[in-house]
Amino acid sequence: QVQLVESGGGLVQAGGSLRLSCAASGIIGRINVMGWYRQAPGKRRELVAVITGDGSTNYRDSVKGRFTISRDNAKNTVYLEMNSLKPEDTAVYYCSHNGFWGQGTQVTVSS
Repeated sequence: QVQLVESGGGLVQAGGSLRLSCAASGIIGRINVMGWYRQAPGKRRELVAVITGDGSTNYRDSVKGRFTISRDNAKNTVYLEMNSLKPEDTAVYYCSHNGFWGQGTQVTVSS
């Protein structure tokens, strides 16, 4: 059974940084595409960043230059490095693979 476990969220002041981790287990074979999503209160879940099996990345415009997605295939873990955080980045962050979702980790950015 596929399990995705996020960690690393927390409360940070605007301009600060956080590093989220998503540990995957139960996946047979090489993990291909992994994505980070977020959902703010009252808003729809949105894609933040995605990384393919060969390391290609893509970001939503509002986080380009501030967030970096990376992966460690040996550890089956995907990371999201978030810098220069803004209050509008406040949300629950989820990782996703092939239709499976983690439980999410709360990121709160205070102004």
